[in-house]
Amino acid sequence: MADKLKDLIETCYGMAAAINAAGIGRDEQMKLQAAVRFEFLKFLSYLAYTEGDVKQQELDFINRMLGYAFQGGELAQFRFNERTAMPEYAQTVPKALKYFVLADAGDKMKDTVYRKKKAITLVETYRLLGQSYIAQDDRTTEKEIRLLSAYMKMLEDFLKEYGLFRRNANIQPILPVIDRRKEKWEDSVKAAGVQQRPKPPEEEKEQEEGEEETVESMLAELNALTGLTAVKQEVNHLVNLMQVAKLRREQGMKEPTVSKHLVFSGNPGTGKTTVARLLAKIYRSLGILSQGQLVEVDRGGLVGGYIGQTATKTMDVVDEAIGGILFVDEAYALTVGKGDGDFGQEAVDTLLKAMEDNRDSLIVVVAGYPDLMEEFLSSNPGLRSRFSRFIEFEDYTPDELYDIMLGMCKKQEYVLSQEAEEYVKEFLQKRCADKPDNFANARDVRNVLEHAITNQAARVIESGKSDYDTLAKLEKSDFENIRL
Repeated sequence: MADKLKDLIETCYGMAAAINAAGIGRDEQMKLQAAVRFEFLKFLSYLAYTEGDVKQQELDFINRMLGYAFQGGELAQFRFNERTAMPEYAQTVPKALKYFVLADAGDKMKDTVYRKKKAITLVETYRLLGQSYIAQDDRTTEKEIRLLSAYMKMLEDFLKEYGLFRRNANIQPILPVIDRRKEKWEDSVKAAGVQQRPKPPEEEKEQEEGEEETVESMLAELNALTGLTAVKQEVNHLVNLMQVAKLRREQGMKEPTVSKHLVFSGNPGTGKTTVARLLAKIYRSLGILSQGQLVEVDRGGLVGGYIGQTATKTMDVVDEAIGGILFVDEAYALTVGKGDGDFGQEAVDTLLKAMEDNRDSLIVVVAGYPDLMEEFLSSNPGLRSRFSRFIEFEDYTPDELYDIMLGMCKKQEYVLSQEAEEYVKEFLQKRCADKPDNFANARDVRNVLEHAITNQAARVIESGKSDYDTLAKLEKSDFENIRL
């Protein structure tokens, strides 16, 4: 891993020199290659000192990776001088990255290997550099991970503005590393022998259907979901934490103690099951789970009708979920308002024991309404201790629900007429403003669309027309008088 990181850093230096040689950023006092190295140092100083003084192994890592020779408090002085401890640092895009983006977005450089991938390569190098630095210490803290997550989100958001953010871009160092002493990109690539080797398949096409899913592709799928901004941030934070734990494990170091069991709190239809399914796949890709399946269950799937049946039913579900995630929807139903004759508590006790017995092979996610989930966790001290991490799923806005509607239509090859668009937008605005007791966010959208498709089918049959436009278009009349 260290060799790959060093090669990626050298590759970034080579790209910086090539960008300068192409006439981009040459007016700056500091050459772009030196600026990249300097910005990497600022980034690591930003992550430092979360636990007091920087430890020697962390200082050695900085010096080894970036070629510096810092001693003692010199890094602290550098951090003070460059103001990387200030909140605005994590909100300021590095100037060097702006030139990488300019080189990609303008497509002014016809390099064959990293065409339009220079900016994302630099950003992914930041990610690996930060994760590797955090893994050097004998203890990984939540604060370190949150600082890393915040900075990476800022960099990713900047790339998204220019359409350059691709988490599954198959970033690899150029081997042998581009000679950064060359003045021109073409000469340096030729000197490295890159032009003589065949272009690898991953540079020719995106990941095809059926290929193994990666952490990057799963995160890209998560980040492509409508809304869920806070959820995406928290999941990316979790993934950073798990990736650092993996780096530490690979180096024979102790892993940080992290509770993997989660509470998803939110109203129906806010994407809890979808996110849980993606999280199971991500954990499988990270090696945390062996299979990555999601087993979804509610009270009815755990609780039996007589003594002894509940424990058996619960363990059957647990056995099915081993190697993956057990997702307990409306978990509060196991404990809320139940009398002495109810077996819900037996299911909870059985589940808690199974979580302890299978702590390395089972992750449990409990989900439900926010207030009721608080009551659920308070019903048993064991629950509160095992479920210490919350992810809150907020209701979708009317605009987000409309985007979800369009996405569903696209998947099924339907389009809305202009009158239908206006009607649906008004309907969703009113639905979100009133929020009746049965309000169900995206489920409402799916139900509305299903009713509209049924109404459209009757209308099409009655009209006797079968052209593409008639079959594809949903009219305002298809949505009128729908009751949820």
